[in-house]
Amino acid sequence: APRPGAFRAGELALAEVRRKHNSTLKVLCRLAAEAVLSSPGGVLPHRDIIGQLPGQVLRASGGARLLLRRPSLEEYVLLMPRGPTIAYPKDISAMLMMADIHPGDTVLETGSGSGAMSLFLSRAVGPKGRVLSYEIRDDHHSLAKKNYRHWRSAWEIGHMDEWPDNVEFILKDISTAAADMKSVTLDAVVLDMLNPQNALPVVHPSLKQGGVCAVYLANITQVIDLLDRVRSCKLPFLCERIIEVTHRSWSVLPVPYIARPSHLQEAHSAFLTKLRKFRPLLS
Repeated sequence: APRPGAFRAGELALAEVRRKHNSTLKVLCRLAAEAVLSSPGGVLPHRDIIGQLPGQVLRASGGARLLLRRPSLEEYVLLMPRGPTIAYPKDISAMLMMADIHPGDTVLETGSGSGAMSLFLSRAVGPKGRVLSYEIRDDHHSLAKKNYRHWRSAWEIGHMDEWPDNVEFILKDISTAAADMKSVTLDAVVLDMLNPQNALPVVHPSLKQGGVCAVYLANITQVIDLLDRVRSCKLPFLCERIIEVTHRSWSVLPVPYIARPSHLQEAHSAFLTKLRKFRPLLS
């Protein structure tokens, strides 16, 4: 639960600024007494935020009114520093449901990227669970670890409970990690990499019988390549579902009420593929 009381130095704060077309600009900052929050509506010293209760509206130097509150995990991953393109929260939520991930599960993730999926998996498996996050690029590996630690340390200041330290970031090509997998039993696998078909022969022996491998792909051609590898290599996976997740934002304007699609829409799209491990019939 959120810690009762005011903002404290070291935690994350989110400032919302209303803009035209009924849109909102969100600015994320980590509070420090000597720092300043900059927005199109002016600047606001962090010392004016520290000690205030979340939900307060403060005025920046340029006259803009800023609503200050603690960010959600979804907002953090959309605003945190990024290297590679992240898996968007709408897709991550669908993948968590697709893989049926529970508290206490052991889950394999490839690759770490900027750490968005790692954070959502960390919350899903909980303190008794475990996430193994493989990444081949050193810069992505370092950024994912940094974003994960940044969220955890800020969370502990602004909340009563600790965020679980349950993600192991591993700098390694998953296609060369067969020896590592021998000692691991996986409840689920989440693949977000350029050629996920290269990971399947390595991870499937460790995935429990009936377990799900959820694959995040940018286009339908990649889905076809994935399924062709499953078929040609005779891997024990059934393709249960292929979905494209879309969101359509709406604006509802006051009297006389007018409802219409928002001026700005999220254009990002991806294809999520659900593979389930099965035991082939003996001939």
